[in-house]
Amino acid sequence: MAMGYDAAGFSIDRPHLQTLVTFTGAVGEVFNFPLRLIIAACVRLGIHPNILTFTGVLINIWAGWHLAQGEFFTAFWIMLGANVFDFIDGKVAVETGKMSKFGGFWDSVIDRFSDLALWVGLICLYSSLGRTDYVLITSIAMVFATMTSYTRARAESLITKCKVGFMERPERIVLFMIGALTNRMAGVMWVIGVLSIVTAIDRIYYTYLELNGRPQPRGTGLRGMLVRAFYWTDERATLPYDLWVIAILAFVWLTPPRWLGDPMAPDGQGLIEWLMQISG
Repeated sequence: MAMGYDAAGFSIDRPHLQTLVTFTGAVGEVFNFPLRLIIAACVRLGIHPNILTFTGVLINIWAGWHLAQGEFFTAFWIMLGANVFDFIDGKVAVETGKMSKFGGFWDSVIDRFSDLALWVGLICLYSSLGRTDYVLITSIAMVFATMTSYTRARAESLITKCKVGFMERPERIVLFMIGALTNRMAGVMWVIGVLSIVTAIDRIYYTYLELNGRPQPRGTGLRGMLVRAFYWTDERATLPYDLWVIAILAFVWLTPPRWLGDPMAPDGQGLIEWLMQISG
């Protein structure tokens, strides 16, 4: 029986045997133990899950402020702390029996505020640097990232499920943290922007097909490879998911920041340039 994973790809359920250990699955397992301890502590202390959700947004606002100051490394650690609350609030609700319709609504609304706090902080930074280009790029990424959540919410008021598309909230948050930690935020903005546009289109198309009783595209053959890559329906912690993650990280880390006109790392080297330098 496969391992259960939460929305962030972290394993929270009881451990079972897994036929294939993937890279992202292994990362989830690493974070699984401390998350379980935190969940257990919150349950023991009787902390209401809605309080955990609200605490997360306050900490993300703090992270957004540091992003606006260009203090990426500090922002990374704050975002990491904020998203612990975001990852555990639902599990604490289950463990304490405090699940409710309002709790689900509250969590979704607060998640949007948390996301927007980070985007606004980054936009303020680029604006202060006079970089209208990255104000625009980040704004477009923010709009379509928000639309991926909205299209799913609106679709699922009409159909049972609409999870098609790769760039969901957990992927965006992890990429945001990677960009802050490694000072590769420009590459992250391009990845989130492009894949959020693709994801929003995917969800519109998926909903159109479902509402009109038409078949979904098949992921078989040569054409099917493109369908699977850009009309994403694979689960997290699978081999196809790992391949996409590796491709995204390769773009972010291999692309020299100056090629992207990165306002925060204009002279930074990509990994390929660095390897060429030390080998020469």
